[in-house]
Amino acid sequence: MPPKLELRDVTVRRGQRTTLVVDHLAVEAGQILAVIGPNGAGKSTLLQVAGLLLRPATGEVRFAGAPVGGDALAYRRRTAFAMQEAVLIGGSVLDNVALGLKLRGVPRREREERSRRWLRRFGIEALASRPASKLSGGEAQRASLARAFVIDPELLLLDEPFGGLDQPLRHNLLEDLASVLRETGVATVFVTHDRNEALRLAHSVAVVLDGRVRQVGPTADVFGKPVDEAVAAFVGVETIVSGRVIEVRDGRATVDLAGQRIVASANGSLGSTVKVCLRPEDVLLHSPEAASSISDGNVLRGVVQEVRAMGSETRVLLACGPSAGSGRGFPLVATASKRLAEDLGLAVGKEVAASFRESAVHLLPGDGEGR
Repeated sequence: MPPKLELRDVTVRRGQRTTLVVDHLAVEAGQILAVIGPNGAGKSTLLQVAGLLLRPATGEVRFAGAPVGGDALAYRRRTAFAMQEAVLIGGSVLDNVALGLKLRGVPRREREERSRRWLRRFGIEALASRPASKLSGGEAQRASLARAFVIDPELLLLDEPFGGLDQPLRHNLLEDLASVLRETGVATVFVTHDRNEALRLAHSVAVVLDGRVRQVGPTADVFGKPVDEAVAAFVGVETIVSGRVIEVRDGRATVDLAGQRIVASANGSLGSTVKVCLRPEDVLLHSPEAASSISDGNVLRGVVQEVRAMGSETRVLLACGPSAGSGRGFPLVATASKRLAEDLGLAVGKEVAASFRESAVHLLPGDGEGR
């Protein structure tokens, strides 16, 4: 079965400037694709191309295996679009949700029944008669999503639908949307700059940086095996350290990091320079005394350089290696629970041990390698 949506060799230009390049992007039926990247990277431009709100300078948009030609209206009738700012017309909430059905000629009684069902699904049926102009931000976004789902779209395009909401409204709506997407199985392209939203919702992820789709793949692969340093930094890899491969055996590479050795469950070229990538949540902290009892994975000794409270977690920056005591070792970032931070007495200058699994280490080619 062909992908529900496919972009091939797409470029978008603003005047003489190229603002988006997509070599290939596909969304299968039932799949949720998150498009992530910093503000201004080109995420919304990509979504506008997918929705035919913007025509690319080159390339094509394909739907269910066929190129989308000049009949944009027929294509849009099979898709639904919800944006960060809910765009509601005058009239009641029910009028807004039923609008797409009305435009499609659905009889009044049926469109009211279907609209009320989706209002109920998003928890705002009691607001059906309220003027849309009187809704709060969270209520308006729920109405916008109900309007998108009520037409039973084959493709759903979401442009940062939680961007204007505060917690816990954002969290609650995210959970409701996740449930609805599981139930309906509609193919979805979901734009966000929030990595946690992508992790919660998406089967696959496309990373857009500086106007180019840099990596597309299953969510776990993109977050765990980024293709380059720029993608790694955006998806939350905070430790990126240069090392040299000194041994390769049985699909495992031993890497020298400033005089300390670690092992990665990855292939490497003997003698090559690599970048060692680690996510902070994959690094566990221990007392120095406990280091000798850790038998599984890599263990490094380090000295705390910075401790920063971040809600229920604590971000810890270590200096590791032979020069760690003087603060000149290589950096390693870890997160710890508030309780663990207190138990270890984490403070600047404190000596600790850090451990991480071999499988948590991702290797990238070093400068000048693999290019």
